[in-house]
Amino acid sequence: MSEPSVAVVILNWNGKELLSRFLPSVMQSKYGNLQIIVGDNASSDDSLDFIRDNFPAIQLIVNDHNYGFAEGYNRILQQVDADYYVLLNSDVEVTENWIAPVVKIMEADDKIAAAQPKIKWQKDKSKFEYAGAAGGFIDNNAFPFCRGRIFDQLETDHGQYNDEKEIFWAGGAAFFVKRKQWVETGGLDPDLFAHMEEIDLCWRLKNLGYKIAYCPDAEVYHVGGATLDADNPYKVFLNFRNNLIIMQKNMQAGEAVWSIAVRIFIDFVAWLQFILKGKFKFAAAISKAHYQFFKSTSKTAGKRGKSQLPFNQHTGVYPSSVVWAYFIKGIRSFSQLKNFQ
Repeated sequence: MSEPSVAVVILNWNGKELLSRFLPSVMQSKYGNLQIIVGDNASSDDSLDFIRDNFPAIQLIVNDHNYGFAEGYNRILQQVDADYYVLLNSDVEVTENWIAPVVKIMEADDKIAAAQPKIKWQKDKSKFEYAGAAGGFIDNNAFPFCRGRIFDQLETDHGQYNDEKEIFWAGGAAFFVKRKQWVETGGLDPDLFAHMEEIDLCWRLKNLGYKIAYCPDAEVYHVGGATLDADNPYKVFLNFRNNLIIMQKNMQAGEAVWSIAVRIFIDFVAWLQFILKGKFKFAAAISKAHYQFFKSTSKTAGKRGKSQLPFNQHTGVYPSSVVWAYFIKGIRSFSQLKNFQ
């Protein structure tokens, strides 16, 4: 039986420097039935000429506008034919054998719709990376975290998460998804623009009865923060707004009302902390996020799927508060979360 076709698709916007650093590793990928594609979001730098001159084997697909991460990928992937899509950030360095192990896991189970490799920090390859680490999870208030990363605490990788595992969400830095399920769900939600769009897609897949997997035998290294710095108020806005949106979209109605009320209270505490620390731009970003969320509730309601499974029945949901565990109990690693391994 022939191996499934895989398309590695890198979304670019004015990213010549990142492409020059990391495309060489992608071109060394060992997988037979492989396409490598750069989708461009109407860059104004010379990154397209750079690719044409230095990587002629790479296919280019160019959008007519910068549609952001979510809609940018949606438009590019409409033009890509493959059994598997791999959404790879432009700031990711890959190893030679990073594709086949993930595809093998996904081929072994028809219910696995999306997956990720082990994602580590490119600046210190001994540590896990913020956006994915060893698989994404979520707590009972819909705060996302990872095996290997809780909030800003990154663990050193010493093999503690070298087991294949069903997770809640796969990191968007190196996101594997079966084309069939991508089409079935309609891809990423363009209204999210960027941040948490992969969590939303995974949540929608899980509501349809699919699984999300983590593969420890494939490894990549992510720089992180190449598009928006962690201290950017716009990133704060996107994270707070998008988290509320995906809760409304994917939770059962009664669960959503209660959980969103709790989250808004927790967000208020964060807002107050920013005020007390004099970080007024970040407090304003939270206020704007809440305003935009409530403004869009009718539109978001129209995007709810036909079925939302009970939240706590999903694999990968921590049945307590990771906020409480981290800030009150002092827990700094995934392995310290009792009765949740």
